[in-house]
Amino acid sequence: MMNAIVDFWAQWLRPSAGLPVVQWSLLLAVAAVAGSWCQRALGLPQVLGYAAAGTLAGLAGFNGAVWPLQGIALFLLELSLAVVLFECGGRIPLRWFRHNPMVLVQSLLESALTYFAVYAALRWLEVPAQVARPLALVAIAASPAVLVRVVADTRATGPVTDRATVLATLSSLWALALGSARAGQMNRPSEGLLGTVFPVLVVLGVSIVVAALLALALRLALRWMSPTGENTAVLLLALIAAAAAVAAHLGGSAPLAALLAGMLLKQIYPRPWAWPRQPGSAASLLGMLMFVLVSAVAAQADWDAAVTQLALTLVAVRLFAKIVGVALGTVGSGASWKQAFWMGGALTPMSAVALLLVSQFASAAPGTGAQIARVALPAILLMELLGAMIATVALYRAGESPRPLARLAPLSPLLRRVPGNAARDNTGDDHAA
Repeated sequence: MMNAIVDFWAQWLRPSAGLPVVQWSLLLAVAAVAGSWCQRALGLPQVLGYAAAGTLAGLAGFNGAVWPLQGIALFLLELSLAVVLFECGGRIPLRWFRHNPMVLVQSLLESALTYFAVYAALRWLEVPAQVARPLALVAIAASPAVLVRVVADTRATGPVTDRATVLATLSSLWALALGSARAGQMNRPSEGLLGTVFPVLVVLGVSIVVAALLALALRLALRWMSPTGENTAVLLLALIAAAAAVAAHLGGSAPLAALLAGMLLKQIYPRPWAWPRQPGSAASLLGMLMFVLVSAVAAQADWDAAVTQLALTLVAVRLFAKIVGVALGTVGSGASWKQAFWMGGALTPMSAVALLLVSQFASAAPGTGAQIARVALPAILLMELLGAMIATVALYRAGESPRPLARLAPLSPLLRRVPGNAARDNTGDDHAA
């Protein structure tokens, strides 16, 4: 349907920047309206509106992004993800791990358990090992981008929110390092332990070097530029974009380099530093573009009974493994069992990191990558939408955010007219939330 409409309008519409620009502009406008409606009318995170708009466009046949991602679409995804991960990295003080090393152990436990549980489940369903391993790596990655958006929209604050954000960021770090290395060796014969470890070291080495240069450049700039200045914001975004392009070209991971740069800048900049307000609009646009792109691409996957079974199995096993992994690492971490349960629930969203890894697998080995994408894309679409809802409920149940759907409270005067309606007793609570 989407292609038919485009063909009709293309007969007379000749925009100077090309028809895809018009398509993307209108799609982002619809996504902005949908996100605003979700938040203002329903009290739900805006990311649900963005993802829903992209999903409907993908199901309608939107062809604005070629799969596997390449060219400008791939760079925009990497840049958007790099901006989000740089901000997340800037919130993680390394000295925290020195005082509470169990947080790092907790992250390693939940990531390792997720990998092995998903791999075992897929092998039990007779998925080939060369497909199950990359899918298990994709399952490791939580989505700090979705979680940060949910936290901002629900005004969540507290230890569960902070710990979940850190764990989601660290899971992305492991997934990007291991997944990028795996994509680089998919077409190579097995070379033993050294052949497995060496690509990981290359990805990490290149990303660390680029991250160090980016952090040092920003540290030098902050010597004489205001941390909250407009020019500083422009410099920040420009340097992240340049670092993303260089890291990808040299064989590293652009989002991983940005994440590490944010963590390094947090350590070497002596004064308290926060994300400047000025890049807020640009970062918001990039974030919206990222969520719409992910859902639009993932919605174009071919669904059938076998694929649905595999995707649902991956999602269910992944959710269980993350909750159990976080719970196992709770001992000595300062968190209660109840907090660990809701932290695991907050780690369920999947989005841009997972899509980027799947795109790398599809580009590296088209045959195997197509089999990986058939299962991964439906799972990513499901967990971008459902995962955002689970994270919202988890933060509320942990007592760190207002009640979901609280925006429906203004309807309570209408509900009072119905005798015996239970909504009459909840009106005050909803308004207070």
